[in-house]
Amino acid sequence: MTQTLPAFLADDLVAGKVIPYLGPEVLALAPDVEVPSTPEVLVELITSKVTVPHKIRKNLTAASQYVENFKHRKTLVSLTQTAFQGAAKPTALHTFLAGLSLPLIVDVWYDATMAAALAGRTDFGQVQGVSRAEHFGEWVHYFNADGSKTGPEAAAVWNTLLYKPLGCIAPASNFIISDSDYVEVLTEIDIQTPIPERVKDIRSGRYFLFMGCRFRNQLERTYARQVMKRSSDKHYAVMTGPLTRNEKRFLQEQGIELIDSPLADFVAALTGAAQPLAAVA
Repeated sequence: MTQTLPAFLADDLVAGKVIPYLGPEVLALAPDVEVPSTPEVLVELITSKVTVPHKIRKNLTAASQYVENFKHRKTLVSLTQTAFQGAAKPTALHTFLAGLSLPLIVDVWYDATMAAALAGRTDFGQVQGVSRAEHFGEWVHYFNADGSKTGPEAAAVWNTLLYKPLGCIAPASNFIISDSDYVEVLTEIDIQTPIPERVKDIRSGRYFLFMGCRFRNQLERTYARQVMKRSSDKHYAVMTGPLTRNEKRFLQEQGIELIDSPLADFVAALTGAAQPLAAVA
């Protein structure tokens, strides 16, 4: 565990040796965030519109499955769209990362903030996980910087790939959110089928920096474990507060060193230590 910014991390980030892995709590860096910044807030918004059994009211995937089963998938998608319809306002971290020539950014939440920060560039693209309930036989969709849909061959020429494994509100409102969505993915993720080939290529030899993430439940741990599979054997995570037993075990098993710091303080130190490269237009 460390409480300071590792001296080499800022340089490695600028050099493209680090893969940022952003969780929903990154949004809390903005004082006026207009979209949910935790699963708990999102499920409250969904269950405020549709009555679900009390025992699952605080469980996002289970509540989403109930809505999907009894109110139709379109209702679930509409409620999630409504929750994330607020303006995507990039934080200092999003803006900083967008100014680097990073080959890969992983973002495991449904907001479009990272894409909004990258919007001034034309050399990036986005890969979104998609629900097989809506797109049978497909795992991901590819989008150019202008939001137009494309194919996997385009990812080979993007300077920055934004990977949204759970989907995203924009440009196409794809959401991996219900129990059945996750079941589809988890049956195949151990053999890496749902993960894009380009992501597998880029992660080789690089290490991950987890920011705004927690690993309290099995889904959070499974996605992180599988996305960073066959990368470096040493990673870093910025987190504060008491860790759960499962979180401690996960960090140890995956070779993730804890940086015990409030994210805002870490971002201030990081952006002060690193000099972004000019983005390629």
